[in-house]
Amino acid sequence: MDGRQIILIGTAHVSKKSAEEVKELIEEEKPDTVCVELCESRYQAIMDAERWKNTDIVKIIKEGKSMLLLVNLIMSSYQKRLAKQFGINPGQEMIQGIESANEHGAIICLADRDIQVTMRRLWRGLGFWGKAKLFYQLILSLVVDEEISEDELEKMKSEDMLTSVLNELSQSFPSLKSVIIDERDKYLAQRIKETSGDKVIAILGAAHIPGIKMQLANDNNLDELSKVRATSKTSQIIGWTIPVLILGIIISTLSLDKTTGIDQIVSWILWNGSLSAIGAMIAFGHPLSILVAFLVAPISSLSPLLAVGWFVGLTEAFIRKPTVQDFENLSEEIWTIKGFWRNKVTHILLLVVLSNLGSTFGTLIGGADVIKQFLNAIR
Repeated sequence: MDGRQIILIGTAHVSKKSAEEVKELIEEEKPDTVCVELCESRYQAIMDAERWKNTDIVKIIKEGKSMLLLVNLIMSSYQKRLAKQFGINPGQEMIQGIESANEHGAIICLADRDIQVTMRRLWRGLGFWGKAKLFYQLILSLVVDEEISEDELEKMKSEDMLTSVLNELSQSFPSLKSVIIDERDKYLAQRIKETSGDKVIAILGAAHIPGIKMQLANDNNLDELSKVRATSKTSQIIGWTIPVLILGIIISTLSLDKTTGIDQIVSWILWNGSLSAIGAMIAFGHPLSILVAFLVAPISSLSPLLAVGWFVGLTEAFIRKPTVQDFENLSEEIWTIKGFWRNKVTHILLLVVLSNLGSTFGTLIGGADVIKQFLNAIR
């Protein structure tokens, strides 16, 4: 390509053989530049084992990033379990690539898109049921402790198997493959093309190799691929229409039949409050956090600007503030579902998510009951 040599090496992210292949290839080819499938934040996460000590859980809750962080942790836990099975660190082949590049004086290029951008673009592309289904499957991955042989792991690098897996994935979550694989193929390819050096080695997850080969012939806009789509006006209108409609129906019912109107209010409070509180109970929240879930959910459900999980999470963080040890133990304890519930950091994140989820179901059921009682009142 324009007199430059670009060598792509597909790896499995928890494979000893992949790390060895990376080391041998760099020693043999002596590239000018080594591109790794990492963004700055993931690079820091790999190189700085003490990063969790600086995590501000309160800030994460206030910024509404609890679900994103929780999904990130769950997705990484499966990879960590495999890595532990084979006695290596997750991303060992990327670490090896960085170390070998430094040994040979090659330039290191962090070629991947920021993980937070990827997760936010993914999350915005999923509807409520898609998010619920994804979260359920991720939680299930914590429960199922399936071991695979290293030979099976190496087979995962074959194009046919990857194509099959991705096709199956795209049927359940079309936007998942699009954002995690297709968009990043474009981003990675463009970054590899724009990096300096006559000989470039790119260390990539095997799933990206076919797409990047095609995208190297195309020009892609990195700024466009890095944008996070703002909430659409339609979504904002719907978000405000539902609570206004519920309030309007209750007020109208009160003017027709005061008793029925009061029944609607009670139903709304009980469904929202109870289901949100049950979500907090499932996460083993403090009794005060459970009470906050019950009291706040009926009110927060009437405003798109509020989420009961924020209040519940902040209450729990105040009562059971995570310690430095909780953050230090996080990388170990996210391997198991027991660890997720026990660690104060993931415990708070689960509390935020499950109380929000309970409130959402409470809104659907309570709202349906309010409408049902209104229709009965006008007959």
